[in-house]
Amino acid sequence: MRANSNLFWILGGFFWLVDAVYIVWSIFFGNLMRIEWVGAVTMGLSGVFAFFLAFYLSRTHSAQGGEVPADLPDANIDDGDPEIGDFSPWSWWPFLLAFALGLVFLGIAVGTWISFIGAPIMIVSIVGWYFEYYRNNFAR
Repeated sequence: MRANSNLFWILGGFFWLVDAVYIVWSIFFGNLMRIEWVGAVTMGLSGVFAFFLAFYLSRTHSAQGGEVPADLPDANIDDGDPEIGDFSPWSWWPFLLAFALGLVFLGIAVGTWISFIGAPIMIVSIVGWYFEYYRNNFAR
């Protein structure tokens, strides 16, 4: 994670350097000695976002107490924490939710009446996915 943080620090500095060169280039070689704002703001914000990621990764690295086993080159697969989360490999609710969200977004793009079909399916699939462990064989 430290390597990723360092790469984002370098990338943020690179974006700001290129942004400065772009601004100078657009002033001296552009039309009517004006700054081309779209490219200047885009590259400047790309540097800001890279710095945000670098800061987050460096803080996460220091909070976890150094390198995790996944970052070490001589680590084995079973050195890390085996518990990642609780996932249901037999669940069909994520597919139904994806279908419903597809209908909702299609309705936003094409016609709002399609969203009125997808919204109830989306609500039912979210509730079904949430309560899937409270029924039948998988109740706890």
